[in-house]
Amino acid sequence: MAKLTHFDDNGNAHMVDISDKESSFRIARASCSIQMSLETLKIITDGRARKGDVLNVARIAGIQGAKKTSELIPLCHPLSLTKVNLDFNVNDKLPGIELISTVKTTGPTGVEMEALTAASISALTIYDMVKSVDKSIIIKDLRLIFKNGGKSGRYESS
Repeated sequence: MAKLTHFDDNGNAHMVDISDKESSFRIARASCSIQMSLETLKIITDGRARKGDVLNVARIAGIQGAKKTSELIPLCHPLSLTKVNLDFNVNDKLPGIELISTVKTTGPTGVEMEALTAASISALTIYDMVKSVDKSIIIKDLRLIFKNGGKSGRYESS
């Protein structure tokens, strides 16, 4: 197993020094699903939510979440992101929404945490916008599904 990088030799938490790392293109994708009643899903897809266009607001929230990751996760580096995208797949069988976030940068460290933050903030925004009609919404299966770039190379979930 690889050594945990966010702890020094004395076991103290620290921000990893990336000053000597080479810049390279980095990309990460994360996913999660938001399970809800079919009626709630229909409210979203029909554009009848009282708070507005749920998926567009959730998209903006996810983008903002990716940009704010270093302010939310204590040991993350602030990054210059070159792309943040959120895709939503409406799934009547779930029923709910499957969400994929994609984050890109060129820099000395990866964007996995930004992709995971984008997905989670977007999902939480969906919950917030429709909780008045469905408090039983379940956000589940948040995970990294793909990353490429840097020393550790490529990862793709199975």
